[in-house]
Amino acid sequence: MKILIVEDELKAAKSLATLIAALRPAATIVAQIQSVERAIDYLTQHPQPDLIFMDIQLADGLCFEIFKAVRVQCPVVFCTAFGEYTMDAIKANGIDYLLKPFSRQDLQTAFEKVENFRNFFQQHGQQLDLEGLLKKIGVEEGKKSFLVFKSNKYTTVQTDQVAFIYIRNELSTLATFQGQEYTIDQSLDQLQASLSAKQFYRLNRQYLVNFSAIKEVEHYFSRKLFVKLAVPTPDKLLIGKEKTSGFLAWLENR
Repeated sequence: MKILIVEDELKAAKSLATLIAALRPAATIVAQIQSVERAIDYLTQHPQPDLIFMDIQLADGLCFEIFKAVRVQCPVVFCTAFGEYTMDAIKANGIDYLLKPFSRQDLQTAFEKVENFRNFFQQHGQQLDLEGLLKKIGVEEGKKSFLVFKSNKYTTVQTDQVAFIYIRNELSTLATFQGQEYTIDQSLDQLQASLSAKQFYRLNRQYLVNFSAIKEVEHYFSRKLFVKLAVPTPDKLLIGKEKTSGFLAWLENR
């Protein structure tokens, strides 16, 4: 069995590799990867492994961006310290979800679930399609609207009217195509997890942008990209060289 580990915490990745070696000595860990960008590059350039252990929050964004850029067909066991990422839905479909810190027995159970799941599909002449699973559990769909409070009034803002979300004075702020802004009591990580990965992209630590708001993209110094939106932004939107291929793949694979 060939296994890929996608985990941005080096200590956690080493601990997981040690447990895998103890439980499945015949398994080969083909790579240990820390970011969305590197995971996309690896899966694009190499044959897919038999199994992936994947953290959800990686160094440069949420792992769901990987599935938008690459068709992942092998089983995935998600590993995370957060319980809100579609845990019940993923468990119900036979792919395990390990909540950190997990035990040796948790990992053994995960192996057994994945192996039983694979055996079932092999016996029935079918392939495991993780992309289809993610669509089924609603990762594609995303949040439809936001409840916001401004001028002593509550109102709703439809998600398709949000041009971008950014951090202003340490608070998440929705900016609409109409030029209105609303403060939201959620972190950018939480907002990213709730939105469609097909429609919204995390450019950097400060900005989530709507695909519909992107006007053009230019090459910038040091192999960065300069993203221009159809609406004004308080800051120049730059993407570091480590995220450029993932961003361009997201733009193309729609």
